Amino acid sequence: MHSGLTHLSGFWCFRISTLPVATCAADGDSMEKSGSSMQLTRAADYAVRVMICLATLPDHERTLLPALANATGAPRSFLSKVLQALSRAELISSRRGQLGGFEILPRGRQASVREVIEAIDGPIYLNVCVMSGKSCGRKSWCPAHPIWVQAQAAMLEVLNAAMIADLAVQAATTVLSQPTSDTNLVNKK
Repeated sequence: MHSGLTHLSGFWCFRISTLPVATCAADGDSMEKSGSSMQLTRAADYAVRVMICLATLPDHERTLLPALANATGAPRSFLSKVLQALSRAELISSRRGQLGGFEILPRGRQASVREVIEAIDGPIYLNVCVMSGKSCGRKSWCPAHPIWVQAQAAMLEVLNAAMIADLAVQAATTVLSQPTSDTNLVNKK
């Protein structure tokens, strides 16, 4: 898994992605590269971008959907659904009208990347056998099971440790060292 800041539409956004992995062809004779199926949904990726973007704003400042879409590189119609889910999870608030927009709530500012992803996609599980309450008949003798448990724990540890507020500070510091952007995110009250 790779993580880092990516510059999109004049704004720095955090990205999490996986690299292509080598897989065996069905006949076992050749190897070819394919995209990994272990990756974030597009909605979760946009949610993390939005939360970092909103967390770079001062407390109680709002921004409009078009500015967020521009800053995160997300289509407005799709981003609208992501913002609704973040609002339902009480990580952000929205207000209609001339002085409206989207604002990060204190809970959202202090959220981990895991909390943001789970607000969009629900609990993160690397494999069915690591889900609590689910049982796999192979669990007791499967040589891969301990690997999935270890990988699950490592992934959650990284996502729990990555805090939106910290990433926003990192993003703001990076943006300050870049040429001035024409993107104005703040919708003053």
